[in-house]
Amino acid sequence: MQDLKVTIIQTELIWQDIESNLAMFDTKIDAVEDDTHLIVLPEMFTTGFSMNAAELAQDMKGSSVEWLRDKSRQKNVDMVGSIIAKEEGKFFNRLIWAKPEGRIFTYDKKHLFRMAGEEKVYTAGQENIIVELLDWKIRPFVCYDLRFPVWTRNISNQYDAAIFIANWPERRTLHWKLLLQARAVENQCFVVGVNRVGIDGNGHPYSGDSSIIDPWGNILFQKSNEVCTHTAALSYGTLQKAREAFPVWMDADIDLIDS
Repeated sequence: MQDLKVTIIQTELIWQDIESNLAMFDTKIDAVEDDTHLIVLPEMFTTGFSMNAAELAQDMKGSSVEWLRDKSRQKNVDMVGSIIAKEEGKFFNRLIWAKPEGRIFTYDKKHLFRMAGEEKVYTAGQENIIVELLDWKIRPFVCYDLRFPVWTRNISNQYDAAIFIANWPERRTLHWKLLLQARAVENQCFVVGVNRVGIDGNGHPYSGDSSIIDPWGNILFQKSNEVCTHTAALSYGTLQKAREAFPVWMDADIDLIDS
């Protein structure tokens, strides 16, 4: 199985301005090298972390999803990020995964951040997904999901890499960095965490600290307080060796976890 090249984009977001954010990401993505396999954008990359769903939400035929589909096709690369979505009268913090041939996968954020009242506006998702890319199995999550190891548990090596996209405030960045490493070690997988920088419309600062971490917990990349685009290769050899040399996954308490 070949290595997987992942590009992460850490940037400021223009508060509640969908079209301006799409234009900004257009420029950044156009500059990404063509040999990457996956481009990862932050949580609510078109708006910032907003509770103004009634005005900002789009359905699956809206400009945000169409932009992701078109950009994925144009760059011939998988792309993932979350938006404010509406469906059947409900709002979701919905992760959209677009593939170049036009297929779309979705994951609705399971754990809604009650300290910001997210659960009063949005409906929680109930199902995990796994998306395959070059034979890699990847499970995506959104922000607050990072704090819940049962939900993110990698039972019997179901997935090879986990992605966490976020708007994670600077004041809790210690938790962000610590938990990303913990999820990599306990699940014996690569972890990719993509966060934003800058200050949002509510005055909350974000330091980014977007990270790429290997199955041993080694930090392969981490950047604070800077706008940046970074591409890294996830080594299948490293993944395989970690699971073979130190197979803690074989002793997991599977019977205690509802998979």
